[in-house]
Amino acid sequence: MASNKSASFITDFSTDKRPFGFYLIGSLVIILFSFLGQTPMFLFFSAETSSSSDPFSYFSHLDSNLTLLLFLIPSLIAFFGFLFVIKYIHKQSLQSVTTVRKQIDVKRIIFGFAFWGILSVLTFGASLIFAPEHYQWNFELQPFLTMFIIASLLIPFQSALEEWIFRGYLMQGFATMTRSRLLSLLLTSIIFGSLHILNPEIEKLGYGLLAYYIGSGLFFGIVSLMDEGIELAIGIHVANNLITAILVTADWTAFQTASLYKDVSTPNLIVELSLSLLLLYPLSILILARKYRWKNWKEKLIAAIDGE
Repeated sequence: MASNKSASFITDFSTDKRPFGFYLIGSLVIILFSFLGQTPMFLFFSAETSSSSDPFSYFSHLDSNLTLLLFLIPSLIAFFGFLFVIKYIHKQSLQSVTTVRKQIDVKRIIFGFAFWGILSVLTFGASLIFAPEHYQWNFELQPFLTMFIIASLLIPFQSALEEWIFRGYLMQGFATMTRSRLLSLLLTSIIFGSLHILNPEIEKLGYGLLAYYIGSGLFFGIVSLMDEGIELAIGIHVANNLITAILVTADWTAFQTASLYKDVSTPNLIVELSLSLLLLYPLSILILARKYRWKNWKEKLIAAIDGE
């Protein structure tokens, strides 16, 4: 049992026998890089609050795009911090924290992106047809094209980095400490969800929305453990954030974008939770399980990891 592929995905990264403390150090280094990436944001808002004139007045029509850019830059810098941690602290490769396969499966990333992108468009299209009063046409060519470029270049870093950190790096780290697939899955999902507590969506919908973020972490984690790699999770996560940024925005969401539509409805927590946790996530797992012929669910998700 100890030699199965699921075990190698969440344990092979730690064959250098480094204790869990190294994962804490690595996490702090990544956070440090992220703070470094927030320097442009701090400088910009400092200039905004210390002067009566707008130093970016020429780009006033791009305010939402500028905000999006400043919001995403820290993830780009943190990505390089993550690469530093993998190479120099753990002396491993990016592949080792991504998949059990001999190389990262780009086709899986593309499929995950296409699958969730189509599902997102269909879901939004249905909502637009049955509740058109909830949406307002928001398209303006120049801001939209600028947003599209910024989002297409930087959202993949932001979304993929979250998967590498939580479903790759930290899941393997917790596996070295707990020797449990289930605990690794639960801990990474809870931490992932809790980090969204300051999102404006929480202020709008309440702390119950944390169930969505934790549930999303469980979804990505289950997909990663069953598929023995995080390629599908990366593709799905990137599609979720990028397609949403392109299609629709709202005054109360973390991503403020020059999207095609603006959601002007009053959000409903029960509807939001039911759509994702009870419909989209279970349906997606069933479809992916059928396509990739996932087996041994109990062993891959909850079986203990044998010590060496």
